[in-house]
Amino acid sequence: MADTPASDTPETPEVEENTTTFADLGLPSDLLEAVETLGFTTPTAIQEQTIPTLLGGRDVVGVAQTGTGKTAAFGLPLLAQIDPDKRRVQALVLAPTRELAMQVADAISDFAQVNHDIKVLSVYGGSSYVPQIRGLERGAQVVVGTPGRVMDLIDKGALKLNNVSYFVLDEADEMLRMGFAEDVETIAGSLPAEGRITALFSATMPPQIRRVADQHMTDPEHISVSNPRSTVSTVKQTYAVVPSRHKIGGLARVLATTDADAAIVFVRTRASAEELALELNARGVQAAAISGDVAQRDREKLIERLRSGFLDVLVATDVAARGLDVERIGLVINFDIPKEIDTYVHRIGRTGRAGREGVALSFVTPRERARLRKIEQATKANMEEVDLPTPAEVSKLRANRLIKEATERYFVGRLSVYREALDSFKAAQEAEETDMSVDDLVYALLAIGVRDPGPQANDEPDRLNVRDRDRDRDRDDRGPRKGRDRAPLHGSRRYRVEVGHRDGVKPGAIVGAITGEGGLRGSDLGKIDIYPSFSLVEIAGELSSDATNRIYDAEVSGRALKIRPDEGPRGGGGRKYDRGDRKFDRGERGGDRFKRGGDRFDKRGGDRFDKRRSGGPKRRRDY
Repeated sequence: MADTPASDTPETPEVEENTTTFADLGLPSDLLEAVETLGFTTPTAIQEQTIPTLLGGRDVVGVAQTGTGKTAAFGLPLLAQIDPDKRRVQALVLAPTRELAMQVADAISDFAQVNHDIKVLSVYGGSSYVPQIRGLERGAQVVVGTPGRVMDLIDKGALKLNNVSYFVLDEADEMLRMGFAEDVETIAGSLPAEGRITALFSATMPPQIRRVADQHMTDPEHISVSNPRSTVSTVKQTYAVVPSRHKIGGLARVLATTDADAAIVFVRTRASAEELALELNARGVQAAAISGDVAQRDREKLIERLRSGFLDVLVATDVAARGLDVERIGLVINFDIPKEIDTYVHRIGRTGRAGREGVALSFVTPRERARLRKIEQATKANMEEVDLPTPAEVSKLRANRLIKEATERYFVGRLSVYREALDSFKAAQEAEETDMSVDDLVYALLAIGVRDPGPQANDEPDRLNVRDRDRDRDRDDRGPRKGRDRAPLHGSRRYRVEVGHRDGVKPGAIVGAITGEGGLRGSDLGKIDIYPSFSLVEIAGELSSDATNRIYDAEVSGRALKIRPDEGPRGGGGRKYDRGDRKFDRGERGGDRFKRGGDRFDKRGGDRFDKRRSGGPKRRRDY
């Protein structure tokens, strides 16, 4: 149920325990009975202030985050206004997403359970019009829907608003952010102006929301009980500083060791959600991706699988997770830390709701520390830095779980076939006089059972975090280092990057960008020569195509590195870069072009790198 009344645990620790009950708010007896049947007695702050105001017939503008109980705050007074004998739409609630519309409709239906004559209908895109139109024809009195589908039903003549006396805008800021401003204006302008109660709820109150309130509401009561601190007080907030290349590995380790029943992993884009879900499944973590592009039927199946326990990890975009309320979610992971503080609050609000305990973990690259500090200051939260599990810790936990399962399996019986196999093993060991004991066999079987293949050439480090205490000795993502003063690396190759003195670039910035995006260590980089418009970097060995792709788009001083192997100056007798006067000596040609295996680098065209012949590295975004 979305935003149901909270439990007896107060949302805000600083406020004294609330002694008000729903019986004190003036609710009709049937609604009071429904609330008590659901097991709720103590209203949240938004409910305590909003319900009497709306029951009194006054408009309300509420600043409230999700998880504060606002559905009950507007849903209960809404039901009090409905005449069950009139089989027409009397109340309209707009929500930004299909999921939220469905959950709000379910919550209002639960509150209306005592009065079975009140019909609540949810309408949203991505599903057939037929059952929604039939629901309207059968006399639904409360409609909860997304702006786009509501507009479509109005245009079809199926939804008539001339009898609506109660109008709610839920998560108004999100609706406007998603581009529904024009639809909201049209719908609000189509409603009866006289005798209508309007409630607007928003996590933030930007000028555009204020304009909507001023235009479509009459002397509204402004109620603000929500702030980032109060809405996340039941969530333990943690973070880990991890280089980009280790984030997937770190995520897999966290998910393998968490005690949470279920987890949501937030990413910025649909493509990232799909790729990350695939990668997690390849690493033995069962995960599914959900985004705004997922069909409604598939979306509902995913949510139901998450609720029922058939799915434990959901990789989601922000839009896809709006309004998602699944009690099993005990962990929220910000795989990509959001830029907006409100987005961060909304994300971690998927856990720790209505008094339940939850944990939020944010992956922060070394360059994103400042963004993390801004979130910490704005939310007044005490974020704890944590170490990610090591492979040994993951394997130990899995092994203990496997031993527990084996113990339970032992008492089930029918193990004779395995005894025979073990007897054969013992006989073979004795005949061959090998050193492998039964205990050794058990150890090996446990390793296989927890998917531990043993030491591999491409193993990730045990510790993936970049701790403050480690920064002086771990140069993996560290900028300042005088690379150009070092001796040449053995077996190194020289690469060219398109930043130089004119960009104000320093060696440390180049080191930080290349190591941070390319999966290299500081020791893999050698001498760095900086020229006016480009720089040359020595790198041990040869970069893989994947590393080249990531480094290619990395920016230093606002310019992409566009890394490529250096071929030196071309033409004439000049075969060197002149360090003395910082001029690029191209010999007799003196031109601004040189050819490299069919690729043309045109300096006069503004650093244009023509890849049409070479089909060079494709640009792509990393997680």
